[in-house]
Amino acid sequence: MNLRNMPFSIKFSIACIGLIASLLVAMKLGAANISVSDILLAIIGDTSKNSLILREIRFPRELAALLVGSALAVSGAIMQGMTRNPLADPGLLGLTAGANAALAIAIALAPSLNYFGIMTACFLGAAVGAIVVFGIASAKRGGFSPFRLVLAGAAVSTFFFAVAEGVGIYFKVSKDISMWTAGGVIGTTWSQLQIIAPMIGIGIGIALLLSKQLTLLSLSEEVAVGLGQNTFKIKMFLFVLIIILAGSAVALVGNLAFVGLMIPHIVRALVGTDYRFILPMSAVIGGAFMLLADTLGRTLNAPYETPVAALVAVMGLPFFLIIVRKGGRSFS
Repeated sequence: MNLRNMPFSIKFSIACIGLIASLLVAMKLGAANISVSDILLAIIGDTSKNSLILREIRFPRELAALLVGSALAVSGAIMQGMTRNPLADPGLLGLTAGANAALAIAIALAPSLNYFGIMTACFLGAAVGAIVVFGIASAKRGGFSPFRLVLAGAAVSTFFFAVAEGVGIYFKVSKDISMWTAGGVIGTTWSQLQIIAPMIGIGIGIALLLSKQLTLLSLSEEVAVGLGQNTFKIKMFLFVLIIILAGSAVALVGNLAFVGLMIPHIVRALVGTDYRFILPMSAVIGGAFMLLADTLGRTLNAPYETPVAALVAVMGLPFFLIIVRKGGRSFS
């Protein structure tokens, strides 16, 4: 059977099985020798050393990786559909760089700020980054083209990264900021997840409710208007969702580019162009991808950690160049 012709329910079930397998692999592999039975014992409340390692270190870390992968993949898919730009990605269009700069300013000016405050700063930074990029890209007559948007995103991202670096040097908090900008889930705690997980869950849930409207927008704004859609209101809702998802991801792991670019293209090759299928599949495959990337980062040069951001960039840059060469068309 042709993969594209396979029923979505079967594809989604296979993806979910892959996600569960990725989670189990991530739980098992690492510096400590963990077995599958240890994972089961940790779930039911065992108090052995391995169970404590799993519950307090690996469980929150891998859950964070899953959530970040899902958030970035879904936000990237929304951006690509809303702008009809195949190169759209929160990391390429200034959102994560803006959130990163806001995070640096928050750490420097309010070092005692709690995690909710840091997350709020990331949301504001992501919003500013997106507004500046879209403003610059649309300043020229005729609106913005996909490549003009990418160029504006590259310039604004560079500026915001410079701001973050300058703030770190001036206020002598570069070490604290680098803990976030390395793009990893090291040290994620349950208290952080209690704040971030609901935001990402709600964001993805609302995105799924708007998936039909997003599909119409991705085809043609004129068609969407002709079918009675309030495109301005829908775009505002989607824009807020992108900020929530990208801001949450940065608040948890720092800047991480290319995940939101790669996953939606891969998913469209599997399920087509209907965002009712693209968004849930992106959430699952994005989560599995980040779990595997984090596992690779922990095991590639054990006992040392390889930054996840570096691994994702190694995979993402060639993918980006291939998409550019194909003129933005998804893989088939």
